[in-house]
Amino acid sequence: MGTTRRSLLGAALGAPLLGWLTGTAAGAVDGGTDRTGSLGTLSDGWVEVRWTPEAQAQLDRFHAMVDVVAPARMVLDQRGPAVHLPIRSAVGDPSLANPPKAHGDGALDGGVSVRTSKGDYRVVNLSGAIKDGLGSGRCEVSGAEMGHRSAFRCGLTEGKLTADPVPAGKPMKVRLSGVPLRPTQEAVDAYTANFGAHPVTVDTVLAYVTAQGTYTPPPATQEQKA
Repeated sequence: MGTTRRSLLGAALGAPLLGWLTGTAAGAVDGGTDRTGSLGTLSDGWVEVRWTPEAQAQLDRFHAMVDVVAPARMVLDQRGPAVHLPIRSAVGDPSLANPPKAHGDGALDGGVSVRTSKGDYRVVNLSGAIKDGLGSGRCEVSGAEMGHRSAFRCGLTEGKLTADPVPAGKPMKVRLSGVPLRPTQEAVDAYTANFGAHPVTVDTVLAYVTAQGTYTPPPATQEQKA
């Protein structure tokens, strides 16, 4: 693997999980979601990715410094650093009665920039997917398209889901907070193959994600109206 490719992968892995996390906010099915009207939409939404000390250790390993690309913004508080990104568009089903079944697809505005000893990288055009608790994603790193089909396991049952009570079929404010993200074995193996030994395992929490937006259910079918 050439230095340029390794540097791009290092930037993609070192930033706060980049596009691989976007599906947690919007949901998603790898390869595209049915947009025929059977799914609802999410508007006025955002996703916040707060990486853990374990993820910071990997950033430090690459001597990487993370900043944001507007309209994303950096959040710094007593809980540590996080990146806050607006949701550009999203369709899906938050599955309020059974969160692990949440699915859909979506994209985020803004991005992150990563400065490493190998150079500076701009990570934008973040989009993602989630199905059966597995997250995948795509992004553009300094003009190069990158993606991963099965990068993270999203601990949806470990997060806190809240929704404002509204009449059936009406838009509602939905918030899912504190969702832990752990790498899949596929992601751990790929990371090891590219960058050597490291302490990250499938049980390592690399980030916590919080997402919020206004969910508008799809129009009721004739059978539901009857």
